[in-house]
Amino acid sequence: MEIIVAKRAGFCFGVKRATQMAFEAAKEKRNTFTLGPIIHSPQVVQKLEEMGVKVRKDLAGLSDATIIIRSHGVAAEELEEAVRKELDIIDATCPFVKKAQEHVKSLSQSGYDVVVVGDADHPEVQGIVSYATGKVYVVGSDEEASRLPKMGKIGVVAQTTQSFENLQNVVMKCLARGGEIRVFNTICDATAIRQEEAKELARQVDCMVVIGGYNSANTKRLTEVCTELQPKSFQIETAQELNPAWFDKVERVGVTAGASTPKWLIDEVVERIQQINRNK
Repeated sequence: MEIIVAKRAGFCFGVKRATQMAFEAAKEKRNTFTLGPIIHSPQVVQKLEEMGVKVRKDLAGLSDATIIIRSHGVAAEELEEAVRKELDIIDATCPFVKKAQEHVKSLSQSGYDVVVVGDADHPEVQGIVSYATGKVYVVGSDEEASRLPKMGKIGVVAQTTQSFENLQNVVMKCLARGGEIRVFNTICDATAIRQEEAKELARQVDCMVVIGGYNSANTKRLTEVCTELQPKSFQIETAQELNPAWFDKVERVGVTAGASTPKWLIDEVVERIQQINRNK
């Protein structure tokens, strides 16, 4: 059985940067916390906790401490609170997410009603939305966009892990809702490239394995695009979740991973598939 691992499986630039910053901070052995999980990988979060870096839901009661801002970013008011408390701030926000936050702030200040294309429950989107000073709407699809009210000026940005097609479809609906439209394509190139690579791989194999946290939006999307082309596509977090039955009569297995998945997890999955193959 041949195992093909996607070239761009695993950490993207923003996640790699954030984890490096977090592990460097952990070595300092200070009173260090992350505001929310640093990335959407329970295994990486656990490793950091073992090194003394705990996850905080908020900053209540915190003083004389180091706070790491996660790769997805945080709400503007949370960052302001950290500054007021004079905490030592390590901002590991992905630069692409930071750019989306800046665009929302600028659009809002320029009199645009803002539309954010993404998942309203995702921490990245919640952070981006907080930078608006005027009206802001979150839509996940063109169907939701068609229900937006009429507006004079509309500014559009996207969650960095959205597909370009979805952004394009929402923008088309917004054209019917506003007199003036300004669009910033804030989708991360790495996300689009990763999805295209996964599609190409899914066409070539008999089974696809997608590795990543179940709370990871980009991993979920990778699984969706793979399933469209290869129905035998499975998302897992760890090698222990692999089911030997998935590989019955399979000659070629494709493996890809979300942007928050570390290389050591990918290696463990590949080793486990190899073991399953030997035991056939």
